[in-house]
Amino acid sequence: MPLLLPAGSAEEFMVLGPTEPLVAVLGGDVELPCRTAPARSAENMQLRWFRSKFSEAVLIYEDGREQPEELMAQYAGRTSLVTELLGQGQAAVLIRDVQASDDGSYSCFFREGEFYEEASLELKVAGVGSAPRVRITGPEEDGVRVECAASGWFPKPQVHWRGGGGAQFPAFSEAHAQDARGLFSVEAALVVRDRSVGNVTCSLHNPILGQEKAVAIFIPEPFFPQAPLWKVTFWVSLAALGLLLLGAGYCAHREHSRRLRALRDRETLLRAKEEDLRAKEAALRATEGQAQGGASPRGDQGDPERALQARGLQWDLRLERLSRPLSLLSGMAAHAVLTLFQGNCRTSSDGGGACTWLPGGRPSCMQIGGRRSSRPVRPVTLDPGSADPSLVVSQERRRVTLKETCEDSGGSGSVLGLEGITAGRCHWEVEVPDGDRSEWVLGVCREDVKRTGWYVESPEKGFWVVGQFEDGFCPCPKDGTPLPLRQLPRRVGVFLDYSEGDVSFYDMTEGSHIFSFPRASFSGTLFPYFRLKSGVGSLTICPMAGVSEGLPVPHNNSPCEEPLSPPGSSADGAESPLLPGNEAAAPRHCP
Repeated sequence: MPLLLPAGSAEEFMVLGPTEPLVAVLGGDVELPCRTAPARSAENMQLRWFRSKFSEAVLIYEDGREQPEELMAQYAGRTSLVTELLGQGQAAVLIRDVQASDDGSYSCFFREGEFYEEASLELKVAGVGSAPRVRITGPEEDGVRVECAASGWFPKPQVHWRGGGGAQFPAFSEAHAQDARGLFSVEAALVVRDRSVGNVTCSLHNPILGQEKAVAIFIPEPFFPQAPLWKVTFWVSLAALGLLLLGAGYCAHREHSRRLRALRDRETLLRAKEEDLRAKEAALRATEGQAQGGASPRGDQGDPERALQARGLQWDLRLERLSRPLSLLSGMAAHAVLTLFQGNCRTSSDGGGACTWLPGGRPSCMQIGGRRSSRPVRPVTLDPGSADPSLVVSQERRRVTLKETCEDSGGSGSVLGLEGITAGRCHWEVEVPDGDRSEWVLGVCREDVKRTGWYVESPEKGFWVVGQFEDGFCPCPKDGTPLPLRQLPRRVGVFLDYSEGDVSFYDMTEGSHIFSFPRASFSGTLFPYFRLKSGVGSLTICPMAGVSEGLPVPHNNSPCEEPLSPPGSSADGAESPLLPGNEAAAPRHCP
């Protein structure tokens, strides 16, 4: 037990605060403690907690009670003194309903008589706001623009983009703003150029709490813009030109090497001829000396045979000296001619000329766009055996309607697809009744769900469906808030990725995203699900002519409605047209 000095003594003391910053969560409570050293009673001291200035009071304790009159307006009614250990020199101010403006530095001031001391402490406020809202807003350059927005975060959140394999993407743009309460909102954008990326995830991270919220969205491959024809022509021409230059360089290098070898061979031959010429000159001098030394006494005439031999050597030497410059001149002329033709080397289709290299042929035609799957699409048809008695399934098993005597099926008029799904990706497109006079539901469900009597369509019960109701177009279960669509869809695409647990819906006429359920862990067999509740019209499965690995591809030859070829879309039903001025082609209906 530390020794407590009597009240009113003027002994000196120190005031100590926390050495590490304190962390407070938005809307919660936090204590800012300070203490004296050595320990002494602070009951009769003047205590004050303030911000950057002494006059910016957070709490004032004087004459044994709190003094609320001089407090800053933002702390009125939110602060109080913790007095349990005040007799031991420990005091703390309690701040309730922590706000973003409470973040920053504080000072605590202790005074006894004429002596006073103070200490500083740091408070870090943190809060996690809303989950990110991710949507596809349309084409951008040569990719698809995806936007991510959230609000109510403090401090400024960190935005991260990830692909389906976990790879990080750099943000295209990012903007932050603060509201009147000091909370941050963020809007970030990303341009995705890789057609095979599939899912894109936007995550927001709070650097103080270490918490994050993330949302993923699936980007169908047909939403990417097709490469313009001039770009394809340019890159093919550039590749062909590069191959041509490479071949011409190789041809010139080979020709230059051949000429160097020919010049070295000629120099070797000339040296051999010079050595032979010197040998002949030496032999001539020897022959002439012998002829002079052996002259006959009959006169100045020597041996006739030796004279003829010497004369022959002289003619040989003259011919050699004459032919040497001629051969050198011939070699230089040939080199000059070869050099002249080197700069004008041309390729020819018949293989003639100094260079005979020719390209191997025109490049083979390449398909521009995504990969084509060699696997045919299995069509979706209805199972008449699973149909409710209030429904009529057409003979081709692609259209379901309500019987004329059943204006309202009471919520149980459903039918399943004929074949179940246990793996992979697949999709189908359904033409739905026009307008809001009919109520209908479509999507997928598990094999073992309840479809008789009254039942709830929700992911917890094995249903991943959306539909048109009296309240508007909603995912199930309904929460009373319809999706904010620009117009009701006429042709709905259902996209199922079994391994990834993803179920998404698209307006295939507008080429826009409607809704995606949170990721699920599928097990067992899933079946296409269709339900007509009331109204007129029918649900019709559109025939699919072909598709790329189960991804949505608008078919120009489809007998169903012909949708706009979508370079972009809007997510979560938000208003964001794909391209200004681009309108979908006039729809055609399923037979």
